Amino acid sequence: MTKERASAAAVCGPEEPVTSPWNPEQYEKFRNERSQPFFDLLAMVQPIPGGRAIDLGCGTGELTRIMHDTVGAKATVGLDNSETMLEKSAAVAGGGLTFKLGTIFRFAPRKPYDLLFSNAALQWVTDHEGLFPRLAAGVAPGGQIAVQMPTNADHQSHLTAFELAREEPWRTALDGYFRPWPVMPPEWYAEQLDALGFVEQSVRLQVYAHHLDSREDVVEWVKGSLLTDYQRRMDPAIWPDFLEAYRARLMPRLADTHPYFYAFKRVLIWAKR
Repeated sequence: MTKERASAAAVCGPEEPVTSPWNPEQYEKFRNERSQPFFDLLAMVQPIPGGRAIDLGCGTGELTRIMHDTVGAKATVGLDNSETMLEKSAAVAGGGLTFKLGTIFRFAPRKPYDLLFSNAALQWVTDHEGLFPRLAAGVAPGGQIAVQMPTNADHQSHLTAFELAREEPWRTALDGYFRPWPVMPPEWYAEQLDALGFVEQSVRLQVYAHHLDSREDVVEWVKGSLLTDYQRRMDPAIWPDFLEAYRARLMPRLADTHPYFYAFKRVLIWAKR
């Protein structure tokens, strides 16, 4: 095992196969719209020449490559729990950048990082009161944390999915599960970062203006993100029926405009020890 592979293994223990419905092609149907928050977050980060970085929830790794090169890290680990997303990462690995299949839930590095970066991933992790102290423990003195998360759970695209999951027959099909939304208000993260010993910080709420071809594209958007959480818990034979029920209920709740204006809120967080 190389030093880089050993470093990656220390992030979350042994490699484990993860069954996942994440589809890179579906997710990247709105590649430009999904990428802009990454670049906004990266612009908040200070260079770490020769330092160590980790990208929690790296996806296909293409943006991790940009982050690694931009900040000047000597070694970067990209971590993701979707084997289908990571299949593409080999094409951008190398030059100090490695990728690891694993989960943020067990993030506990033996050696802290100079940059802990996470773009559109931590909204999948529950209990942020417990999560952020663990993340902070993985940031070295003088190091940085940079996090971007959607906070759009009050939009009909999300509310409709939450609503259906509580109704029959979907409640039984999901064994009573519905998607929790752990993202807290922006000021909560500012307070946490201060209490955790970060001496500089910038926390902001930003509304991204997406002009989609039609309201039907909202379904395509959430098929690549939010709805995957229901899809992986549901019998594949039932999933198309759930998707159609979601579409039928959502469409009358959205304006029938061309283009459709999809206002999408995100919280961007940066702090330095």
